[in-house]
Amino acid sequence: MTRLAPVAIIAVTEEQIAEWAAEAEIGYDVEGLKKRGRGRPGRGAEPSQVVALRLTAEELATIDAVAEREHKTRSELIREALAKYAA
Repeated sequence: MTRLAPVAIIAVTEEQIAEWAAEAEIGYDVEGLKKRGRGRPGRGAEPSQVVALRLTAEELATIDAVAEREHKTRSELIREALAKYAA
């Protein structure tokens, strides 16, 4: 049988309930809430596509060393390199 962990009990005031009810009665921007999504913040107006690539241990170590030196992430460094290459 599964044992359930105790849950903290938080007191809710009548004032909080009234505020929440008033907020709900006004209505919510459902589309706005859907767009928030989960996970990392977007990089632009459209969803980004994840691209996988294979690197040798040596290539990855080089990228990591440069990224650390420049205080950037691997992704930032690779995106900048691609932008420079394409320019």
